[in-house]
Amino acid sequence: MTPQPDPEVGAAVKAADRAHVFHSWSAQELIDPLAVAGAEGSYFWDYDGRRYLDFSSGLVYTNIGYQHPKVVAAIQEQAASMTTFAPAFAIEARSEAARLIAERTPGDLDKIFFTNGGADAVEHAVRMARLHTGRTKVLSTYRSYHGGTQQAVNITGDPRRWASDSASAGVVHFWAPYLYRSRFYAETEEQECARALEHLETTIAFEGPGTIAAIILETIPGTAGIMVPPPGYLAGVREICDRYGIVFVLDEVMAGFGRTGEWFAADLFDVVPDLMTFAKGVNSGYVPLGGVAISGAIAETFAKRPYPGGLTYSGHPLACAAAVATLGVMAEEGVVENAARLGADVVGPALRELAERHPSVGEVRGVGMFWAVELVRNRETREPLVPYNAAGEANAAMAAFGAAAKKRGLWPFINMNRTHVVPPCNVSEAELKEGLAVLDDALAVADEYTEA
Repeated sequence: MTPQPDPEVGAAVKAADRAHVFHSWSAQELIDPLAVAGAEGSYFWDYDGRRYLDFSSGLVYTNIGYQHPKVVAAIQEQAASMTTFAPAFAIEARSEAARLIAERTPGDLDKIFFTNGGADAVEHAVRMARLHTGRTKVLSTYRSYHGGTQQAVNITGDPRRWASDSASAGVVHFWAPYLYRSRFYAETEEQECARALEHLETTIAFEGPGTIAAIILETIPGTAGIMVPPPGYLAGVREICDRYGIVFVLDEVMAGFGRTGEWFAADLFDVVPDLMTFAKGVNSGYVPLGGVAISGAIAETFAKRPYPGGLTYSGHPLACAAAVATLGVMAEEGVVENAARLGADVVGPALRELAERHPSVGEVRGVGMFWAVELVRNRETREPLVPYNAAGEANAAMAAFGAAAKKRGLWPFINMNRTHVVPPCNVSEAELKEGLAVLDDALAVADEYTEA
Protein backbone atom coordinates (compact mmCIF):
# COMPACT_ATOMS: atom_id res chain seq x y z
CA MET A 1 0.00 0.00 0.00
CA THR A 2 1.38 3.42 -0.99
CA PRO A 3 0.95 6.10 1.70
CA GLN A 4 -1.33 8.91 0.58
CA PRO A 5 -0.46 12.18 2.34
CA ASP A 6 -3.36 13.98 4.01
CA PRO A 7 -1.93 16.44 6.55
CA GLU A 8 -5.34 17.99 7.28
CA VAL A 9 -6.77 14.68 8.50
CA GLY A 10 -3.56 14.02 10.41
CA ALA A 11 -3.88 17.33 12.21
CA ALA A 12 -7.48 16.51 13.20
CA VAL A 13 -6.46 13.07 14.50
CA LYS A 14 -3.66 14.63 16.49
CA ALA A 15 -5.90 17.36 17.92
CA ALA A 16 -8.54 14.84 19.08
CA ASP A 17 -5.84 12.70 20.65
CA ARG A 18 -4.33 15.59 22.55
CA ALA A 19 -7.76 16.76 23.71
CA HIS A 20 -9.14 13.43 24.91
CA VAL A 21 -6.72 10.46 24.98
CA PHE A 22 -4.93 9.76 28.25
CA HIS A 23 -1.71 7.92 27.38
CA SER A 24 -0.05 5.23 29.46
CA TRP A 25 3.29 5.70 31.24
CA SER A 26 3.40 9.38 30.22
CA ALA A 27 3.31 12.93 31.53
CA GLN A 28 0.40 13.98 29.35
CA GLU A 29 1.60 17.49 28.44
CA LEU A 30 5.13 16.37 27.62
CA ILE A 31 4.38 13.87 24.86
CA ASP A 32 3.91 14.33 21.13
CA PRO A 33 2.42 11.10 19.71
CA LEU A 34 2.80 10.46 16.01
CA ALA A 35 -0.51 10.34 14.13
CA VAL A 36 -0.41 7.08 12.16
CA ALA A 37 -2.41 6.79 8.93
CA GLY A 38 -1.85 3.13 8.11
CA ALA A 39 0.35 0.06 8.31
CA GLU A 40 1.13 -3.02 6.26
CA GLY A 41 3.68 -5.79 6.71
CA SER A 42 6.79 -4.43 8.42
CA TYR A 43 5.97 -0.75 7.76
CA PHE A 44 3.65 2.00 8.96
CA TRP A 45 3.24 5.59 7.80
CA ASP A 46 2.00 8.98 8.97
CA TYR A 47 -0.39 11.46 7.38
CA ASP A 48 2.47 13.37 5.78
CA GLY A 49 3.37 10.25 3.80
CA ARG A 50 6.51 9.40 5.76
CA ARG A 51 7.01 5.65 5.96
CA TYR A 52 8.79 3.85 8.80
CA LEU A 53 10.27 0.37 8.98
CA ASP A 54 9.02 -0.89 12.34
CA PHE A 55 11.91 -2.42 14.26
CA SER A 56 9.68 -2.46 17.37
CA SER A 57 6.81 -4.66 16.11
CA GLY A 58 4.39 -2.30 17.85
CA LEU A 59 5.27 -3.26 21.41
CA VAL A 60 6.95 -6.48 20.27
CA TYR A 61 3.67 -8.11 19.28
CA THR A 62 3.14 -7.83 15.51
CA ASN A 63 4.96 -11.13 14.98
CA ILE A 64 3.41 -11.55 11.52
CA GLY A 65 3.44 -7.84 10.69
CA TYR A 66 0.53 -5.50 10.15
CA GLN A 67 -2.67 -6.31 8.23
CA HIS A 68 -1.91 -9.88 7.23
CA PRO A 69 -4.79 -10.60 4.83
CA LYS A 70 -5.54 -14.09 6.15
CA VAL A 71 -5.94 -12.85 9.72
CA VAL A 72 -7.96 -9.81 8.65
CA ALA A 73 -10.27 -12.15 6.71
CA ALA A 74 -10.63 -14.49 9.70
CA ILE A 75 -11.68 -11.61 11.94
CA GLN A 76 -14.20 -10.44 9.35
CA GLU A 77 -15.65 -13.93 8.94
CA GLN A 78 -15.92 -14.43 12.69
CA ALA A 79 -17.64 -11.05 13.11
CA ALA A 80 -20.17 -12.05 10.47
CA SER A 81 -21.03 -15.33 12.18
CA MET A 82 -20.59 -14.64 15.93
CA THR A 83 -19.18 -11.34 17.08
CA THR A 84 -19.13 -12.17 20.79
CA PHE A 85 -20.29 -14.77 23.29
CA ALA A 86 -19.94 -15.30 27.04
CA PRO A 87 -16.95 -17.34 28.24
CA ALA A 88 -18.98 -20.05 30.01
CA PHE A 89 -19.99 -21.59 26.67
CA ALA A 90 -18.07 -23.80 24.26
CA ILE A 91 -17.66 -22.06 20.92
CA GLU A 92 -15.62 -23.14 17.92
CA ALA A 93 -13.11 -20.29 17.73
CA ARG A 94 -12.30 -20.50 21.44
CA SER A 95 -11.97 -24.29 21.47
CA GLU A 96 -9.81 -24.33 18.34
CA ALA A 97 -7.52 -21.56 19.59
CA ALA A 98 -7.00 -23.42 22.87
CA ARG A 99 -6.28 -26.66 21.03
CA LEU A 100 -3.73 -25.07 18.71
CA ILE A 101 -1.96 -23.28 21.56
CA ALA A 102 -1.84 -26.47 23.66
CA GLU A 103 -0.33 -28.33 20.69
CA ARG A 104 2.60 -25.93 20.76
CA THR A 105 3.21 -25.46 24.49
CA PRO A 106 5.91 -27.62 26.07
CA GLY A 107 5.19 -30.62 28.28
CA ASP A 108 1.71 -31.08 29.66
CA LEU A 109 0.63 -27.43 29.56
CA ASP A 110 -2.59 -28.54 27.93
CA LYS A 111 -5.27 -26.41 29.63
CA ILE A 112 -5.63 -22.81 28.46
CA PHE A 113 -7.20 -20.03 30.53
CA PHE A 114 -7.81 -17.03 28.29
CA THR A 115 -7.30 -13.44 29.41
CA ASN A 116 -7.36 -10.07 27.67
CA GLY A 117 -3.59 -9.59 27.68
CA GLY A 118 -0.29 -10.31 29.37
CA ALA A 119 -0.73 -8.45 32.64
CA ASP A 120 -3.94 -10.20 33.61
CA ALA A 121 -2.40 -13.50 32.52
CA VAL A 122 0.30 -12.90 35.13
CA GLU A 123 -2.32 -11.92 37.71
CA HIS A 124 -4.15 -15.22 37.19
CA ALA A 125 -0.99 -17.34 37.07
CA VAL A 126 0.00 -15.97 40.46
CA ARG A 127 -3.50 -16.56 41.83
CA MET A 128 -3.42 -20.16 40.59
CA ALA A 129 -0.01 -20.75 42.14
CA ARG A 130 -1.08 -19.36 45.51
CA LEU A 131 -4.25 -21.42 45.59
CA HIS A 132 -2.44 -24.56 44.43
CA THR A 133 0.28 -24.30 47.09
CA GLY A 134 -1.57 -22.54 49.90
CA ARG A 135 1.40 -20.17 50.12
CA THR A 136 1.66 -16.43 49.54
CA LYS A 137 5.07 -15.16 48.45
CA VAL A 138 6.15 -14.74 44.84
CA LEU A 139 9.81 -14.38 43.83
CA SER A 140 10.70 -12.43 40.70
CA THR A 141 13.79 -10.75 39.36
CA TYR A 142 15.07 -7.24 39.11
CA ARG A 143 15.32 -6.22 35.44
CA SER A 144 11.95 -7.70 34.54
CA TYR A 145 8.55 -6.56 33.35
CA HIS A 146 5.35 -8.51 33.98
CA GLY A 147 2.56 -5.98 33.38
CA GLY A 148 0.88 -2.83 34.62
CA THR A 149 -1.94 -4.19 36.79
CA GLN A 150 -1.52 -4.08 40.56
CA GLN A 151 -0.03 -7.51 41.25
CA ALA A 152 1.84 -7.69 37.95
CA VAL A 153 3.48 -4.30 38.39
CA ASN A 154 4.59 -5.23 41.91
CA ILE A 155 6.15 -8.39 40.46
CA THR A 156 7.91 -6.23 37.85
CA GLY A 157 11.54 -5.42 38.53
CA ASP A 158 12.02 -2.08 36.77
CA PRO A 159 11.22 1.55 37.70
CA ARG A 160 7.65 1.32 36.48
CA ARG A 161 6.95 -0.55 39.69
CA TRP A 162 8.08 2.18 42.04
CA ALA A 163 5.01 4.44 42.01
CA SER A 164 2.68 1.49 42.73
CA ASP A 165 4.90 -0.63 44.99
CA SER A 166 2.98 -1.13 48.21
CA ALA A 167 5.66 -3.35 49.82
CA SER A 168 2.73 -5.53 50.86
CA ALA A 169 2.09 -7.51 47.66
CA GLY A 170 3.96 -10.60 48.84
CA VAL A 171 6.73 -10.12 46.28
CA VAL A 172 10.46 -10.62 46.82
CA HIS A 173 12.96 -9.65 44.13
CA PHE A 174 16.28 -11.32 43.38
CA TRP A 175 19.04 -11.01 40.78
CA ALA A 176 18.98 -13.10 37.62
CA PRO A 177 22.09 -13.86 35.52
CA TYR A 178 23.39 -11.04 33.32
CA LEU A 179 27.08 -11.56 32.68
CA TYR A 180 27.74 -8.18 31.04
CA ARG A 181 26.71 -6.45 34.29
CA SER A 182 27.20 -9.34 36.69
CA ARG A 183 26.04 -8.86 40.28
CA PHE A 184 28.09 -11.94 41.18
CA TYR A 185 31.57 -10.84 40.01
CA ALA A 186 31.50 -13.64 37.45
CA GLU A 187 33.87 -13.82 34.49
CA THR A 188 32.28 -16.68 32.55
CA GLU A 189 28.76 -17.85 31.77
CA GLU A 190 29.39 -20.95 33.88
CA GLN A 191 30.30 -18.82 36.91
CA GLU A 192 27.36 -16.51 36.33
CA CYS A 193 24.94 -19.44 36.15
CA ALA A 194 26.29 -21.18 39.25
CA ARG A 195 26.43 -18.00 41.34
CA ALA A 196 22.98 -16.83 40.24
CA LEU A 197 21.50 -20.18 41.26
CA GLU A 198 23.33 -20.03 44.60
CA HIS A 199 21.95 -16.52 45.15
CA LEU A 200 18.42 -17.77 44.44
CA GLU A 201 18.89 -20.71 46.83
CA THR A 202 20.06 -18.31 49.55
CA THR A 203 17.11 -15.99 48.94
CA ILE A 204 14.71 -18.91 49.28
CA ALA A 205 16.41 -20.13 52.44
CA PHE A 206 16.16 -16.74 54.13
CA GLU A 207 12.57 -16.12 52.96
CA GLY A 208 11.46 -19.58 54.07
CA PRO A 209 10.80 -22.19 51.37
CA GLY A 210 7.42 -23.07 52.88
CA THR A 211 6.20 -19.50 52.37
CA ILE A 212 6.92 -19.27 48.63
CA ALA A 213 4.14 -20.03 46.16
CA ALA A 214 5.91 -19.26 42.89
CA ILE A 215 9.02 -18.13 41.12
CA ILE A 216 8.16 -16.19 37.97
CA LEU A 217 10.72 -15.44 35.27
CA GLU A 218 10.56 -14.04 31.80
CA THR A 219 12.12 -16.93 29.91
CA ILE A 220 14.23 -14.32 28.14
CA PRO A 221 13.66 -10.88 29.69
CA GLY A 222 12.26 -8.55 27.05
CA THR A 223 11.92 -4.84 27.79
CA ALA A 224 14.53 -5.19 30.53
CA GLY A 225 17.26 -6.06 28.07
CA ILE A 226 16.93 -9.41 26.23
CA MET A 227 19.41 -11.17 28.51
CA VAL A 228 19.49 -14.75 27.23
CA PRO A 229 20.03 -16.94 30.32
CA PRO A 230 23.22 -19.02 30.38
CA PRO A 231 23.02 -22.76 29.73
CA GLY A 232 21.73 -24.61 32.77
CA TYR A 233 20.14 -21.68 34.55
CA LEU A 234 16.48 -22.35 33.81
CA ALA A 235 16.99 -26.06 34.39
CA GLY A 236 18.53 -25.16 37.73
CA VAL A 237 15.55 -23.02 38.68
CA ARG A 238 13.24 -25.88 37.65
CA GLU A 239 15.14 -28.24 39.98
CA ILE A 240 15.00 -25.77 42.87
CA CYS A 241 11.25 -25.33 42.42
CA ASP A 242 10.73 -29.10 42.38
CA ARG A 243 12.77 -29.54 45.52
CA TYR A 244 10.80 -26.98 47.53
CA GLY A 245 7.34 -27.49 46.03
CA ILE A 246 7.37 -24.04 44.42
CA VAL A 247 5.35 -23.37 41.27
CA PHE A 248 7.61 -22.41 38.37
CA VAL A 249 6.00 -19.76 36.12
CA LEU A 250 7.52 -18.69 32.82
CA ASP A 251 6.33 -15.39 31.34
CA GLU A 252 6.38 -15.80 27.55
CA VAL A 253 4.20 -12.77 26.82
CA MET A 254 6.95 -11.16 24.73
CA ALA A 255 9.23 -14.12 23.93
CA GLY A 256 6.52 -16.53 22.81
CA PHE A 257 5.07 -17.47 19.42
CA GLY A 258 8.15 -17.41 17.24
CA ARG A 259 9.96 -14.37 18.58
CA THR A 260 13.06 -16.39 19.55
CA GLY A 261 13.02 -18.69 16.54
CA GLU A 262 11.07 -21.33 18.48
CA TRP A 263 7.37 -21.49 19.25
CA PHE A 264 8.29 -20.65 22.86
CA ALA A 265 11.60 -19.56 24.32
CA ALA A 266 11.33 -22.43 26.82
CA ASP A 267 11.97 -24.77 23.88
CA LEU A 268 15.47 -23.30 23.54
CA PHE A 269 16.31 -24.56 27.02
CA ASP A 270 14.30 -27.79 27.13
CA VAL A 271 12.49 -26.61 30.27
CA VAL A 272 8.82 -27.12 31.13
CA PRO A 273 7.24 -24.75 33.67
CA ASP A 274 4.11 -25.41 35.74
CA LEU A 275 2.37 -22.34 34.34
CA MET A 276 3.20 -20.24 31.30
CA THR A 277 1.74 -16.85 30.44
CA PHE A 278 1.31 -15.63 26.88
CA ALA A 279 -0.23 -12.77 24.85
CA LYS A 280 1.10 -10.45 22.12
CA GLY A 281 2.29 -12.77 19.33
CA VAL A 282 -0.50 -15.31 19.86
CA ASN A 283 -2.53 -13.33 17.31
CA SER A 284 -0.01 -10.62 16.41
CA GLY A 285 -1.94 -8.19 18.60
CA TYR A 286 -4.77 -7.85 16.08
CA VAL A 287 -7.40 -8.27 18.83
CA PRO A 288 -6.46 -8.24 22.56
CA LEU A 289 -5.77 -11.77 23.82
CA GLY A 290 -3.60 -13.42 26.45
CA GLY A 291 -3.70 -16.45 28.62
CA VAL A 292 -2.20 -18.98 30.99
CA ALA A 293 -1.15 -22.45 29.87
CA ILE A 294 -1.68 -24.78 32.84
CA SER A 295 0.01 -28.05 33.75
CA GLY A 296 -1.94 -31.17 34.62
CA ALA A 297 -1.09 -31.00 38.31
CA ILE A 298 -2.35 -27.46 38.71
CA ALA A 299 -5.39 -28.06 36.54
CA GLU A 300 -6.26 -30.98 38.84
CA THR A 301 -6.38 -28.59 41.81
CA PHE A 302 -9.45 -27.02 40.22
CA ALA A 303 -11.05 -30.19 38.89
CA LYS A 304 -13.67 -30.27 41.65
CA ARG A 305 -12.85 -26.97 43.32
CA PRO A 306 -14.03 -23.83 41.52
CA TYR A 307 -11.31 -21.54 40.26
CA PRO A 308 -12.16 -18.12 41.73
CA GLY A 309 -11.41 -15.96 38.74
CA GLY A 310 -12.65 -14.97 35.32
CA LEU A 311 -13.10 -12.18 32.80
CA THR A 312 -16.09 -11.03 30.79
CA TYR A 313 -14.14 -11.27 27.55
CA SER A 314 -12.14 -14.43 28.31
CA GLY A 315 -11.61 -16.19 24.99
CA HIS A 316 -13.40 -13.51 22.97
CA PRO A 317 -14.46 -14.98 19.60
CA LEU A 318 -12.83 -12.27 17.50
CA ALA A 319 -9.54 -12.58 19.39
CA CYS A 320 -9.60 -16.38 19.22
CA ALA A 321 -10.40 -16.38 15.51
CA ALA A 322 -7.43 -14.09 15.01
CA ALA A 323 -5.27 -16.51 17.02
CA VAL A 324 -6.39 -19.51 14.97
CA ALA A 325 -5.58 -17.66 11.74
CA THR A 326 -2.27 -16.34 13.06
CA LEU A 327 -1.07 -19.77 14.15
CA GLY A 328 -2.10 -21.10 10.76
CA VAL A 329 -0.16 -18.39 8.96
CA MET A 330 2.91 -18.99 11.11
CA ALA A 331 2.88 -22.71 10.32
CA GLU A 332 2.08 -22.35 6.61
CA GLU A 333 4.56 -19.56 5.94
CA GLY A 334 7.43 -20.83 8.11
CA VAL A 335 7.44 -17.72 10.27
CA VAL A 336 9.17 -19.37 13.24
CA GLU A 337 11.85 -20.82 10.97
CA ASN A 338 12.28 -17.42 9.27
CA ALA A 339 12.95 -15.77 12.62
CA ALA A 340 15.51 -18.41 13.55
CA ARG A 341 17.32 -18.34 10.20
CA LEU A 342 17.48 -14.56 9.76
CA GLY A 343 18.42 -14.06 13.40
CA ALA A 344 21.39 -16.41 13.06
CA ASP A 345 22.45 -15.52 9.52
CA VAL A 346 21.68 -11.81 9.23
CA VAL A 347 20.90 -9.97 12.47
CA GLY A 348 23.48 -11.55 14.75
CA PRO A 349 26.45 -11.17 12.36
CA ALA A 350 25.42 -7.64 11.36
CA LEU A 351 25.08 -6.43 14.95
CA ARG A 352 28.41 -7.96 15.92
CA GLU A 353 30.01 -6.17 12.98
CA LEU A 354 28.42 -2.88 14.08
CA ALA A 355 29.77 -3.47 17.59
CA GLU A 356 33.31 -3.65 16.21
CA ARG A 357 32.99 -0.26 14.48
CA HIS A 358 30.92 1.80 16.91
CA PRO A 359 32.47 2.76 20.27
CA SER A 360 28.95 3.35 21.65
CA VAL A 361 28.10 -0.36 21.40
CA GLY A 362 29.01 -2.22 24.57
CA GLU A 363 27.32 -5.53 23.86
CA VAL A 364 24.89 -7.16 21.44
CA ARG A 365 22.88 -10.20 22.49
CA GLY A 366 19.83 -12.09 21.41
CA VAL A 367 18.31 -14.84 19.31
CA GLY A 368 15.74 -15.05 16.51
CA MET A 369 14.05 -11.67 16.06
CA PHE A 370 14.84 -10.72 19.67
CA TRP A 371 18.05 -8.68 20.02
CA ALA A 372 19.39 -5.90 22.22
CA VAL A 373 22.18 -3.43 21.49
CA GLU A 374 23.52 -2.00 24.75
CA LEU A 375 24.96 1.48 24.37
CA VAL A 376 27.76 2.79 26.59
CA ARG A 377 29.77 5.93 27.14
CA ASN A 378 32.93 3.97 27.76
CA ARG A 379 33.55 0.40 26.64
CA GLU A 380 36.21 -0.22 29.26
CA THR A 381 34.13 0.85 32.27
CA ARG A 382 30.82 -0.19 30.62
CA GLU A 383 29.23 3.04 31.86
CA PRO A 384 25.77 3.20 30.24
CA LEU A 385 25.29 5.85 27.58
CA VAL A 386 22.60 7.37 29.83
CA PRO A 387 22.00 6.78 33.56
CA TYR A 388 19.49 4.20 34.79
CA ASN A 389 15.93 5.48 34.32
CA ALA A 390 17.22 8.73 32.78
CA ALA A 391 14.79 11.44 31.69
CA GLY A 392 15.01 14.91 30.20
CA GLU A 393 18.51 16.23 29.58
CA ALA A 394 20.06 13.18 31.22
CA ASN A 395 18.56 11.11 28.40
CA ALA A 396 19.81 13.39 25.62
CA ALA A 397 22.15 10.82 24.05
CA MET A 398 19.46 8.17 23.60
CA ALA A 399 16.97 10.80 22.43
CA ALA A 400 19.42 11.95 19.76
CA PHE A 401 20.03 8.38 18.66
CA GLY A 402 16.29 7.71 18.41
CA ALA A 403 15.65 10.92 16.47
CA ALA A 404 18.39 10.02 14.00
CA ALA A 405 16.85 6.60 13.37
CA LYS A 406 13.35 8.01 12.86
CA LYS A 407 14.62 10.76 10.55
CA ARG A 408 16.04 8.03 8.33
CA GLY A 409 12.80 6.00 8.32
CA LEU A 410 13.45 3.45 11.07
CA TRP A 411 11.19 3.21 14.12
CA PRO A 412 13.35 1.81 16.95
CA PHE A 413 12.45 0.14 20.24
CA ILE A 414 14.41 2.07 22.87
CA ASN A 415 14.54 1.42 26.60
CA MET A 416 17.03 3.13 28.90
CA ASN A 417 20.50 2.72 27.33
CA ARG A 418 19.49 0.07 24.79
CA THR A 419 17.92 -0.20 21.41
CA HIS A 420 16.24 -3.50 20.63
CA VAL A 421 16.08 -5.11 17.20
CA VAL A 422 12.64 -6.73 17.30
CA PRO A 423 11.02 -6.53 13.85
CA PRO A 424 8.16 -8.79 12.79
CA CYS A 425 9.16 -12.45 12.72
CA ASN A 426 8.21 -12.67 9.03
CA VAL A 427 10.41 -9.71 8.09
CA SER A 428 12.34 -10.18 4.85
CA GLU A 429 16.11 -10.26 4.54
CA ALA A 430 15.98 -7.11 2.40
CA GLU A 431 13.93 -5.26 5.04
CA LEU A 432 16.34 -6.35 7.75
CA LYS A 433 19.32 -5.07 5.81
CA GLU A 434 17.52 -1.79 5.17
CA GLY A 435 16.89 -1.33 8.88
CA LEU A 436 20.36 -2.39 9.93
CA ALA A 437 21.89 0.16 7.53
CA VAL A 438 19.84 2.91 9.18
CA LEU A 439 20.84 1.60 12.60
CA ASP A 440 24.48 1.90 11.49
CA ASP A 441 23.96 5.57 10.64
CA ALA A 442 22.10 6.31 13.87
CA LEU A 443 24.81 4.68 15.97
CA ALA A 444 27.24 7.24 14.58
CA VAL A 445 25.15 9.83 16.44
CA ALA A 446 25.40 7.78 19.65
CA ASP A 447 29.17 7.58 19.13
CA GLU A 448 29.37 11.36 19.54
CA TYR A 449 28.40 10.95 23.21
CA THR A 450 31.11 8.43 24.07
CA GLU A 451 34.40 9.01 25.82
CA ALA A 452 36.35 6.83 23.39
